[in-house]
Amino acid sequence: MLYNLHTHHYTNNPDVFEVVNKYPYEAIDVPQFSTGIHPWHIDVDKLYEHLAIIEQRLQLPECLALGECGLDKRIEIPLDVQVTVFEKQLLLAKKYQKPVILHLVAAFQELVEIKKRLDVDVPMVVHGFSKNAQVAKQLLDNGFYLSFGKYLLRNPELSEVFASVPDDRFLLETDMIEETLAEVYNKAATARNWEMDTLTAKVAANFKRIFI
Repeated sequence: MLYNLHTHHYTNNPDVFEVVNKYPYEAIDVPQFSTGIHPWHIDVDKLYEHLAIIEQRLQLPECLALGECGLDKRIEIPLDVQVTVFEKQLLLAKKYQKPVILHLVAAFQELVEIKKRLDVDVPMVVHGFSKNAQVAKQLLDNGFYLSFGKYLLRNPELSEVFASVPDDRFLLETDMIEETLAEVYNKAATARNWEMDTLTAKVAANFKRIFI
């Protein structure tokens, strides 16, 4: 069994356990999902409506995580608005003890500060990790998990960063890419110089530690 931490495309592949992203305004038509307000899609006028939907969904066993949610400094929505929406969601994750799948762009310091200030006690996974070893270490030292996918396939230099992540702190994903999860796994196994059986066992153990 392969585990996909984050995808927007449900494949219905019996050999893949995938956490499908579902925004509050999307219908739930998959076996297991995550739900949250992406910083790109914040609608202040519908904020409390969307938060109410998220709270209802977090109580469902098939809702495995809050997210994707987070912070993005490269969009026009003011950061203070993003922080307010993000913090409201994190409080729900704490209340219902659900892991969090994070979208983070150029706001890692803010993420660490918010996690500490709100005393977030559930696992938090930075999805689509693409940064250098220094940023990876900062996040790992502060208790975050890192998920790799698109940029592992696109950026040869990221293989070295991925290989340096502790065995019990990484996951794999496809997000919105056209490539298959198997291709991501193959790249990951090559990067760590592991047999595929070793990689699949590590990812499965990490996934179950967080979600099950």
